[in-house]
Amino acid sequence: MLVLSRKKNESIVVDDAIVITVVEIRGDKVRLGIEAPKEVPIHRSEIYAAIQAQLNADSERQAGSAPVPPSGDGELPEVSKTPVEQSR
Repeated sequence: MLVLSRKKNESIVVDDAIVITVVEIRGDKVRLGIEAPKEVPIHRSEIYAAIQAQLNADSERQAGSAPVPPSGDGELPEVSKTPVEQSR
């Protein structure tokens, strides 16, 4: 981890596209301003962790309902349908 010291109104530039500026220092809190392209997602770490947890839960849920892989001959195995599905 790179650790840098910055004072109020001083900035850090990341990869020519992102500028992080110390906007305010109040006690043990630091307010940062971040300038970045709109396509670059920026989240607080706890929000990012929640998003990742939700994405993992969604992908696990989808994996549980995914079709059965081919049996080797390139065909999906026959699946019987319930009466409701057959009427569609």
